[in-house]
Amino acid sequence: MPRSVNSVAAKARRKKVLKQAKGYFGRRKNVHTVAKNAVDKALQYAYIHRRQNKRNFRALWIQRINAGVREHGMSYSQFMGKLHEKNIELDRKVLADLAMNHPDTFKEICNQVK
Repeated sequence: MPRSVNSVAAKARRKKVLKQAKGYFGRRKNVHTVAKNAVDKALQYAYIHRRQNKRNFRALWIQRINAGVREHGMSYSQFMGKLHEKNIELDRKVLADLAMNHPDTFKEICNQVK
């Protein structure tokens, strides 16, 4: 009995990996074994950085709020503490956007908090 090799599925797997490696440099884009390693590593980085992205944005929002609040004579920690005392439920993303793009509105929030 001849040996049964599922070459259709094997070729599809290789094709899938090479398609994911499109745009890579050198042998990473057209040699299956090299491309497989490169794609695996790239997927690891993508997974890690999806989480790091959230941290980085939160840090950016905090810096923007801090810069906006210091113009009105408070520190970030004082502002956030008073914000929670007054039960003003705006998240950091919205506050950072207001501080950057709508300084008048942000000033009103600062005055309410004081």
